[in-house]
Amino acid sequence: MLFHISYEFPPEERDDAQARFKATGAPAPDGVTMIGRWHSAAGHLGFTVAESESVVAIGKWMQEWTDLLTFEITPVLTDEEVAEVIG
Repeated sequence: MLFHISYEFPPEERDDAQARFKATGAPAPDGVTMIGRWHSAAGHLGFTVAESESVVAIGKWMQEWTDLLTFEITPVLTDEEVAEVIG
């Protein structure tokens, strides 16, 4: 299953969020494949597309950051999958 994961952090969390990202790279955990990650030029929001069969694995990954960032996680479909949905 594919997930579109939007993130945002307030300006006062910028330094801590950037420091943690530089230190860890925010890698995807076992059970999650990151397809790509994009960041706004302003740097305080962005999104990731990830694939996983486990919503729990996605949730655990985000939990590592919820002290600094807020997330919106949306399951998404490929063109082929939505074609099946709409017949």
